[in-house]
Formats: sequence, structure tokens, C-alpha cells
Amino acid sequence: MSQPRNRWIVRVILALAVLMFVGVSIVPIISAFNSPTPTNQTTASPKGNLASSDQKTKLQDEVRGYELVLQREPENQTALKGLLQARLQLLSLNQGDVQGVIAPLEKLAKLNPDRSEYGVLLAQAKQQIGDKEGAAQAYRTILDTKPGDLKALQGMVALLLDQQRPEAAIGLLQDTLNSATQANTIQPGSVNVVAVQVLLGNVYAVQKRYPQAINVYDQAIKKDPKDFRPVLAKAMLLKEQGKTTEAKPLFDNAASLAPAQYRDEINKAATASPTPAPAATSAPAPASTPKP
Repeated sequence: MSQPRNRWIVRVILALAVLMFVGVSIVPIISAFNSPTPTNQTTASPKGNLASSDQKTKLQDEVRGYELVLQREPENQTALKGLLQARLQLLSLNQGDVQGVIAPLEKLAKLNPDRSEYGVLLAQAKQQIGDKEGAAQAYRTILDTKPGDLKALQGMVALLLDQQRPEAAIGLLQDTLNSATQANTIQPGSVNVVAVQVLLGNVYAVQKRYPQAINVYDQAIKKDPKDFRPVLAKAMLLKEQGKTTEAKPLFDNAASLAPAQYRDEINKAATASPTPAPAATSAPAPASTPKP
């Protein structure tokens, strides 16, 4: 199987675990790190180049302004958020580097321990510059106080798979499930058991441990028969194995259970040509990250 195919299936099955449970607006900010503006765009119009240049100048002026504010008020969150957003926009224009977003993210994560999206974005930025231990620590900081945080769990699992450590990813998710009852007793709803089960099943699927994956999906379906995610995950896995006849009723059931905005995509997945089962390779970083 080709690497793009592996990356696609891993992204899809990891994303299933947190579908509908993110609770915040998400954008592919990390794509700004991975897709710089090509330098050989010789066909761009002068007017377009001028607009781009003006935008860069404006953003650079904003960065300097926010930096001046932060020299006087290091914990001014309005300035920190503005600086972060301006630097992210510059990255999308192939200006600056990822290192520039780390300092404001570290401060925002520290000042807002209840908003895990800052910590998740910090972890992904650190992973992007090759600081995988720093990324892991950022995820651990979130999971130490919020063991059921789905964004952090998804990110940590993707990082561990990227490091060729599937057993560590499985262990993390199993520990989360084992402690879910106690965690939900202390803080009801803090661990979404079905979402974590689906993520665990997805990791098994990536590793070609299909019986374990199916078993976990079945547990999740039994846990909440009205949740479409484990039904869809099981259907996708069966289809990837070429078991289209077994998968069809599951796709139909998932479509009937899912909110209307997801049904078209489920139906497309059901009718698309089957592909070979995924190889047990590493997972990429999450495809999307929270807005600051």
C-alpha cells in the first residue's frame, strides 16, 4: 500500500474517535506549517504579489505592536492571542517559522489550564520542529488533570504511533478506560468511554489486530447502541478487509444513527471502491488543530 493511502486511513480512523465531541471550532492550522507558499509561482499577477506583500507588511507590523505590549505586560492575553494569530498567518504566507508560535502558546497554555486547545496546539507545534519529548510533555500536562480529554488523547496516540510505539498508545487508552468509572464518579462526563473505545479499536486496526479491533468496537456499540461512531468504524474496517457484504448493513445503520450533516459522507464511504487493508505503519500528526 502507498504511503498516502496509509496516511489517509490512519487520519480517518483516528478522527472518528473525536467526531462530534471536539466542542470547539477547528481549522487545519498545522497545514500552514506543512504547506509553505511555493517559491516558483512565476505566473502570479503583479497585483496579487502586491496584495500579498501588503498583507505580510501589515502582519509584521502587528507582530511588532503585540511584542511591544508584551514587553510591558508579559501576561496580557489579548496581546498573546493577537501575536499567536499574526504569526500563524505569517506562517501560512511562508514567513517566519514554527518556533515563533511556541512562546505565546506556552504562556497561553499556562494561563489557561482549563483550555486544553492551547496545550494541544503547543504539542503539535513542538512535534513539528522535532521536539517530540516536548510534545509528549505538553500532552501529559493536559492528561494529568484531564485524563479523558479527547483532543489530547488523540494527539498523544498519534505521536506514539508516529514514534512506532503502538503498545504505549494501547496502554494509554486501556488505562484511561480502566480509570473511567472513577473519573466519571468524581467529575461526571469527564471521560467519554465510547469515544475512547473507538480510538482504541482504531489503533488495533492500524496494527492489523483485527479481532481486537472488532471486539472493542462491539463493546462500544453495546455501551451505546445509538452512537454511530463505533458502528461506522466497524463498517469501515470490514470494508477495508474486503468484507463488503458484512459492512453494508453497518453503514446503513451508521447513516440512520448519525446527525444529518454526516450522512452524505457515510454514504460515500459505503459506496466507494474498497481498498486494501492498511499496513501497520506510523500515524501522522493530527490533520487539524484548535483555533487559539
